[in-house]
Formats: sequence, C-alpha cells, structure tokens
Amino acid sequence: MGEFDEPFIGSWAVGAGVVTRHQLRHDFDRIAPDVYWRRGRPLDPIARAKAAVHWTKGTGVLVGRSAAALLGSAYVDADQPAEIALPRHRRPPPGITVVQAELARHERCEVDGYPVTTPTRTAFDLARRLPRDQAVPALDALCRATRLDPSTVAAFAEGCRGSRGSARVHAVLGLVDAGAESPQESLTRLLLIDHGLPVPTTQIVVRDVGGEFVARLDMGWEKWRVAVEYDGAQHWTDTAQRTKDIDRLAVLAEQGWLIVRVGADLLRNRPYIVIDRVMAALNAQGAQLDDGSPGSHANIVRERFCTKAW
Repeated sequence: MGEFDEPFIGSWAVGAGVVTRHQLRHDFDRIAPDVYWRRGRPLDPIARAKAAVHWTKGTGVLVGRSAAALLGSAYVDADQPAEIALPRHRRPPPGITVVQAELARHERCEVDGYPVTTPTRTAFDLARRLPRDQAVPALDALCRATRLDPSTVAAFAEGCRGSRGSARVHAVLGLVDAGAESPQESLTRLLLIDHGLPVPTTQIVVRDVGGEFVARLDMGWEKWRVAVEYDGAQHWTDTAQRTKDIDRLAVLAEQGWLIVRVGADLLRNRPYIVIDRVMAALNAQGAQLDDGSPGSHANIVRERFCTKAW
C-alpha cells in the first residue's frame, strides 16, 4: 500500500496496525463500504477500478472501461463508474456498476495483482456494450495500448454468438485503427468514413527527398498528399506550439501536402465544414471526388448534413 497511493480496505488496515480508526476517519475518504482513499486526492479511473475490487474483497473481475484502464488504455473517462463482474448480482454503492457474469479462466488475467478481463475479452465487451461512437475510440486506445489485433477479437466473437450485443461487434471492429492517438482523432476518422471518403491511413510519416524525417500526420491519403490533423487546445493557445505548427505546415506545403486542420468546435458543431474542406483538398490534389453534378459526392454529403441523416 506504500504511502496510501491506492484505495485500501479500512478494516484490514486497522487490523494490521497500518492506520488507526482516528486516522481512517480524519485522513481518508470512504469511497465504498469499508474502502478508503487518501482525502483530497482525485479519483482517477485506475483508482476507481481498484476500489471496486476491494469492495468485493477480491471476488470480482474488472470489465469494460475499468479493465481497459488497468490494461493501459489512455483517455478513460474518470467520471464513469467502475465496472466489475460478479457471478451473482450484488447491489453496488455509487460509483460502481456490477455486471452479473461468470468468466472463464482464459478470459481473465491480472494486472498489478488486480483481476481484469483479458484484452480480447475486454475489447469484445466494449464493442458489444457501448454505442459505436464510444466503442471505436475505446477499442482504438485498447488496441494501441496492448497491441491487440482486431482479428483476434473477431475470432473470439465467433465463439460468443448469441451473447447480448454480439451482432454489432464485427461492424465496430471493422472501424478500429490503433493509430489513433486520442478519442478526437478516432471521431474525426469516423466522420470521414461515414461520409464516403476513402478510408484514411493513420500516423503517416513524411520524409524529404533525402529521407530525413519531416512530420508524422494524424491521418490522410499519401496517394494524394492530403492529411487531416486534429489539433487540441494547446495548438491554439500555446505560443510556442503555434510557432512550431506554422513552421511545420510550411515545410509540409513545400513537400506538396495539403493539410486540413480540425478543432473541437468544428468536429462537434460544424462537421460539414470539415467534409467540404477535405473534399476540396482531395479534389485539388487529383482525387476527382466531385464533378459538380447533382449526384456528385459533395452534394450527397451536403444533403446528408442538411437533412440530419448523418
């Protein structure tokens, strides 16, 4: 337990003489029945997951987002409840969700002594239980962290036909790309795919004529030298980062690349502008996606946005 950097079972700590009851009441927060956490420290997804295991006295197995967090996935939402499987339902306290499930031995493993579902089983559960636009970013991150191949999950899913939600797993797996480095990059990629654009390649390495490294691009089409970059807040607010970005874009332009930059507002509120800009860049580079006719790709995309069919 070290310097109380993890949740712990209060009665066991008192019994072992590690803390006194007075310290337990005054220095720690009770975050679940008999489970405590140092007062004032934020509860991240990993700590929340470990607390759930302690609440079950080690009888539960972490699943879903909680398993993904311990397996190394980045960007797990800290506000989501911990998810844990028990063979029989038990009413959980706030901050914990119980899934009633019997897990086979080959479907579970341990991370730092805590029981979690394997990467394959975790991916299967995320794919079948989450809405697509949450499942794909979650699986992108899990596959990136664990080097899990989606084909392994697809094979596992074949043996789980009939399980709740299993019918949607293959569709989700077909969209997974471990090259995404953030949920926003995953959602940007889905936006492009959903509107019929060619599937972009992620993490494109650009080199100059001498083979020297120039840049790594979030996603794009090397054939046409068009890339789409999702820029987080630091790209707009950090002066040093903005200067670096300006220089980088200039060098990429010299190499013949057109870059479409996407931010949070564009992605969330004005996605049709992203599509228009990407299509314009692709057509300018010879992709010939829009011939101007009423049935052209660009007009079909605009109609989808206008009718909110997207």
